[in-house]
Amino acid sequence: MILGISALSRAAFESIIGIIMKRLFRAVVLCLPLVALAACSVNPATGKQSFTAFMSRADGLKAGRREHPKILKQFGGAYGDRGFTDYVARIGHRLSRVSEVQNLSYTFTVLNDDKVNAFALPGGFVYITRGLLALADNEAEMAGVLAHEIGHVTARHTAERYSKAMAANLGLTILGALGSAAGVPAGAADLASFGAQAYLQGFSRDQELEADMLGVRYLVLAGYDADAMTSFFRKLEAHDRLKAARAGKSGTADRFNLMSSHPRTAERIVQAIRLARAVPRGAPVLGRETYLSRIDGLLFGDDPSQGIRRGRDFIHPGLGIRFTVPPGFEMFNSPSQLVARGPGGTVVAFDMEAAVKSRQVGDLRRYVSDTWGRRLSLRNVERIDVNGLEAVTGHGRTSTGNTGTRDIRLVAIRDGRERIFRLIFLTPPKLTAGLASALRRTTYSFRRITAEEAAEARPLRLRVVTVKPGDSVRSLAARLPFETYRVDWFELLNGIGRDQPLVPGSRVKIIVR
Repeated sequence: MILGISALSRAAFESIIGIIMKRLFRAVVLCLPLVALAACSVNPATGKQSFTAFMSRADGLKAGRREHPKILKQFGGAYGDRGFTDYVARIGHRLSRVSEVQNLSYTFTVLNDDKVNAFALPGGFVYITRGLLALADNEAEMAGVLAHEIGHVTARHTAERYSKAMAANLGLTILGALGSAAGVPAGAADLASFGAQAYLQGFSRDQELEADMLGVRYLVLAGYDADAMTSFFRKLEAHDRLKAARAGKSGTADRFNLMSSHPRTAERIVQAIRLARAVPRGAPVLGRETYLSRIDGLLFGDDPSQGIRRGRDFIHPGLGIRFTVPPGFEMFNSPSQLVARGPGGTVVAFDMEAAVKSRQVGDLRRYVSDTWGRRLSLRNVERIDVNGLEAVTGHGRTSTGNTGTRDIRLVAIRDGRERIFRLIFLTPPKLTAGLASALRRTTYSFRRITAEEAAEARPLRLRVVTVKPGDSVRSLAARLPFETYRVDWFELLNGIGRDQPLVPGSRVKIIVR
């Protein structure tokens, strides 16, 4: 016979639950260390025990192969200059051959992305962006970045992170089940989950520093100057400061916070210096002249296939359109979307509806109100004419999470059967009226461009030039096609101070259109 809860006294029921809880808790405490112990092994690169229970090397390779196409799609694909990408891959393989793990076939990819970034997936998939490569001043600096990412792979940091996450989730699942049985408040498991996620977000500080240590090791074994790690870290710091200044956030660069797991760049510099000085010196290679010759002509900034930012104008020669954002807005471009950020958290975003969905749209007004803006309760949805193109606009109010309440305006512009362009304007309610005219001008600046305008929308290129007598940092910086921060960009690209004299006959990087 099965007794119902009503047949027991509450005290007896709670006593039984208490016994069950204790036994289950003991089982969890006893079993999890056994699982961890069985799954720990000594990593040949670090010489340390590592917990990789939930991701074998074969699993890591499968994961890397599965995610590789997604990475290419997200970051603009592989850079198209085959000679240059082969050169980068050769350096990567040179470094991998001196690592402790020799049964792994690496894939080195230069991403067609102007952001400064590098990362690795399990299975030996290493990525470096052309934006980062533009900052490097010599082959050793580039090799240092690749060596660091190889260090993450050989140390199996992703496998550790994933396995710890799985173990944490296993524990949290059991905790949730026990908590439900015992009447523990539902939020307790969520709190524990937040702690686990905060710890596991990205690579840990120790893992990043460990990758630096391995990177220095591989750099030296491959014959490069280990101090290149230090010089490039300083460029990353300078790049962060310049980015912050351009965004109007001076003083916020390199700020460590709870959800950031990477150590401060300054701390990594100190660590890299210590490690670099600890290794014997022979005749280390910098490879500056070789590297400068290789990157001469490198695409800089936007790829025309993703649209080009020119001052406050966004021009997309492939789509045949252009528009202008208001003064004071900073544009950020990606393969899928353009975002312009302005004062007080104001945002202008531009993208396109998928062609297959655009073909299905009959009434553009209904598309805006019932499809694109169906969750916004839009008001005053109306048809407008934007330089001869059919368009519909409507506005409402939305909550955007951490930024709070925002007024929102949607503008859909049709250009043929398969194209619906979309503009989103997000403004803090207290700024909406004051920005209304400027944002309206952005809407009505949207227009088709001529074939001649499309042909003139040339991308920026990195060029290597020889310093002539009389040249200075400021005179060469004045040639850069930027509205602001020309000297800062020249300093960053070349690692040269603005008051430092240039040596005639030496080579430096500039940007040209």
